[in-house]
Amino acid sequence: MDLQAQQGLMSTYREAWRNRGVVGWVASAALVTFYCLLYWTDLFDGVSVAVGLRNKWYLYGLIYSIGMSAGAVYYLRRHGNSRYNQLRMAVNVSVQIALGWTLPFVMPLIGQPEFYFGYFWPLKYDYLYPHTLQSLPVYLAVYTVVGSLVVAPAATIFFGKRWYCSWVCGCGALANTFGDPWRHLTSPSTKAWRFEKIAIHSVMALAFLSLAVVVAGQLLNFKSDAFYQFSESVKSWYGFGISAVLAGVVGTGLYPLLGPRLWCRNFCPMAAMLGVIQKAGRFRIRVKPDMCISCGNCTTYCEMGIDVRSYAQSNQSFTRAACVGCGMCAHVCPRGVLRLENHFDDAADKQRQGLSAVDY
Repeated sequence: MDLQAQQGLMSTYREAWRNRGVVGWVASAALVTFYCLLYWTDLFDGVSVAVGLRNKWYLYGLIYSIGMSAGAVYYLRRHGNSRYNQLRMAVNVSVQIALGWTLPFVMPLIGQPEFYFGYFWPLKYDYLYPHTLQSLPVYLAVYTVVGSLVVAPAATIFFGKRWYCSWVCGCGALANTFGDPWRHLTSPSTKAWRFEKIAIHSVMALAFLSLAVVVAGQLLNFKSDAFYQFSESVKSWYGFGISAVLAGVVGTGLYPLLGPRLWCRNFCPMAAMLGVIQKAGRFRIRVKPDMCISCGNCTTYCEMGIDVRSYAQSNQSFTRAACVGCGMCAHVCPRGVLRLENHFDDAADKQRQGLSAVDY
């Protein structure tokens, strides 16, 4: 039964640790406590030294990699009969181990700065700050600027945001693997969707605004020390509120209660930016007309809270800014109604497929 796509749904709502039961609440409290201790105490600095690591962030990266690897095994035992899932998990774990832990650890040993190649602005909010770019070798500064402003948007036009959010991003990779047992807890309600639209676009606007303020402050430091101090405060508060509280404590700590994509769905500025670009690109989920039996598996398993069933019932192929292209809706459909595609259609085909009806 582990190889059957529908197997997971049979037990999803019977296991307390996966359905906001007592064990789920305890697990969430433990995760929140872990992140609070990590960000705001020195506890893990001592532990990292004891195990021979440079600082607590390398220890965290090691724990992160182990959690992802274990989660990938769990995921593949349930959904590994799909080639798409097998490749996605392999890339997720490989990128984390190579780009998220090994390279940042090794580079200082050979005289290079610690650098995370798997992240781009605005997710890595300080990568486009003038002081950051000035501190990097030319090749890393070019990689950062071109990757953030050219490669990421262009790849999203051609492949959708899934190339990053479901294959490369460390936040998404943790949600794909370690967070998979709780994917069904993401709410598909209209109320949750409305909150998502307001929250994620607000954070995206804040990311752009804070970048402008910090860039202006650092470039004009020689003219206005007061404005520079203000810009540094903006940088500090953005790092605390968005990167620590929302991405870490809330975004990961509440996996067992609100699903694994709480950060990606509601607060990630890069997910918001790539989602806007995705709407104009080639990615879509195609619906085969008149085949849906309304089982609801697609909506239940959507980690982004998209009511996929409503599109399938209406025979509407669609593009949603929130969709990260994980492919689970297509994987768990018992009739093969859904298909992930990257294809520019002419106007007639778009009209036939219902692609003009895009929610946001």
